[in-house]
Amino acid sequence: MPDWTKCFDSVSDYKIKIPRTCFEGMRVPGIIYAGPELLDDLKSDDAPQQVANVATLPGIVEYSLAMPDIHYGYGFPIGGVAAMSVEEGVISPGGVGFDINCGVRLLASAIEAGDARAKADELATKLFRDVPTGVGSTSDIRLRGGDMDKVLQRGAAWAARNGMGWDEDLEYCESGGALEDADPGEVGRRARERGANQLGTLGAGNHFIEVQEVEEIFDDRAARAFGLEKGMAAVMIHSGSRGLGHQVCDDAIRTMREAVVRYGYELPDRQLACAPVESPEGRAYYAGMCAAANFAWANRQCLAHTVRGTMERVFGASAERLGLRLVYDVAHNIAKFEEHEVGGKKRRLCVHRKGATRAFAAGHPELARRHAGVGQPVIVPGDMGSASYVMAGTPQAMAETWGSVCHGAGRVKSRTSAKKEFNAATVLEELAAHGVTVRAGSKKSLLEEAPGAYKNVDHVVNTCVNAGLATIVARLRPIVVIKG
Repeated sequence: MPDWTKCFDSVSDYKIKIPRTCFEGMRVPGIIYAGPELLDDLKSDDAPQQVANVATLPGIVEYSLAMPDIHYGYGFPIGGVAAMSVEEGVISPGGVGFDINCGVRLLASAIEAGDARAKADELATKLFRDVPTGVGSTSDIRLRGGDMDKVLQRGAAWAARNGMGWDEDLEYCESGGALEDADPGEVGRRARERGANQLGTLGAGNHFIEVQEVEEIFDDRAARAFGLEKGMAAVMIHSGSRGLGHQVCDDAIRTMREAVVRYGYELPDRQLACAPVESPEGRAYYAGMCAAANFAWANRQCLAHTVRGTMERVFGASAERLGLRLVYDVAHNIAKFEEHEVGGKKRRLCVHRKGATRAFAAGHPELARRHAGVGQPVIVPGDMGSASYVMAGTPQAMAETWGSVCHGAGRVKSRTSAKKEFNAATVLEELAAHGVTVRAGSKKSLLEEAPGAYKNVDHVVNTCVNAGLATIVARLRPIVVIKG
């Protein structure tokens, strides 16, 4: 591992630069957003090397970026952001990740947090019963005939228009809950088999459902626009494209490894396998990735429908009366074609976000009418024992990070080390002491997701705020946590 103290140039207290001269082949500098509290962990991680590796990719524009939740990933670091020239650049599955469109959905409510706490045990038990969780979990939703193609094409709209949600939900999903460039024909047989009965399932790993309390409001105007009110309950849902997305990525990596040889690319890491954006391989991957992203939006739409139904039964009122309206649904493992300003001119770029959240500023044409005056909601989950945040995007994020910020707290310990270090009984005791009721699929998942395995979310969020990339709207505390 290099001596990162020799590679880091401090731009500010919250921004570090890796110069092009630090590693051979870098086409652009690396930029890592990290406050002083995060620096020691960063120096002992291999993720900065991945930032430098990404900077060697053909056609990368301006910087290889990493958000403050940075940690080691496949190819790109988790928290990595890179924009590629459409004409000269590449697209890389490692810049999106295996769980395509893993993302977060937040529901507001008219339920008093105290009422949710009073029913915490019942809520936890019934949510865990009603929502399929864990590796290989399946649901009762069966895709027949041409249903799979419709899901891959229409995303969240397929679910909403088949009785699983409301039409207004679509307005508050990133990209309306579907990417129009999806081609179901680029999703292979094995991927379809894996996804056939996984709509409406949570999965395992860091995926969760949390009933939370809106503990503090920091920006009254933005909170009103987002539908958040202090003292009320909210529900956060974190899941992605399940086995289907994983298989789409796996299939693409094999194709891309052959493409690397064909196009004569020399890469510092074979996990960065890629192809030109406009090549047949690049277009095929993008079309399949869009289809998997649409499956993920449909999955979160179905999960939200199940959650609404459970809460109706627990609280004895309709979802409408309970105010279970969608605040936002945002992706954080995705590549998208977006228009950004480069050198004073608008350019169409292929923006990779790998464990990073889109954070468009007020006035952006893609924002919902309700959000246009305050900026896009940015949902930042913390560990299950602390807090989560809702932020809003800023013009500085548009100028510096292609409108991107962190996607969560970010791991500080691997899953293997977390299982060795923590004790399940102790974790449960500590969570109970903080007023958190937990249901987990296994002792293993509980240990892997122990609060101590994650960075301090306050430090991560404060870095984004102090770097000017986002503003804080609200802080939410967990009441009930469901883990796969």
